[in-house]
Amino acid sequence: MSLRDRVLAEWRGYREPAPPLARVTTVGATLARAMQSLGLGSRVKESEVLHAWRETVGEFIAAHSAPSRLRDGILYVQVLQPAIHFELERTWKPQIVEKLRARFGAKVVRDVRFRVG
Repeated sequence: MSLRDRVLAEWRGYREPAPPLARVTTVGATLARAMQSLGLGSRVKESEVLHAWRETVGEFIAAHSAPSRLRDGILYVQVLQPAIHFELERTWKPQIVEKLRARFGAKVVRDVRFRVG
């Protein structure tokens, strides 16, 4: 029993019962439940995918591209140059999609579409 608990018990004249452990949850679990009930679960996934772009593709590709949004399982990525667009579309796209699916699941990221701009 901590000093705080002892002082409160003495001041109140009785001991507080310990909270049942079955009802104790983490802040993350409570927040996730609240986000789902508000219909914001997909926005959380979108944010996680956008923030994981640099880790997924590496520094060079991340320096020349930026994910803009995730809609209906399709990640839209803005690319700075047509040459980078061509390289990503032809060579790297299957590997990028596979990495994103492995990390977030096939339902969250179904495809990646690159756009110059």
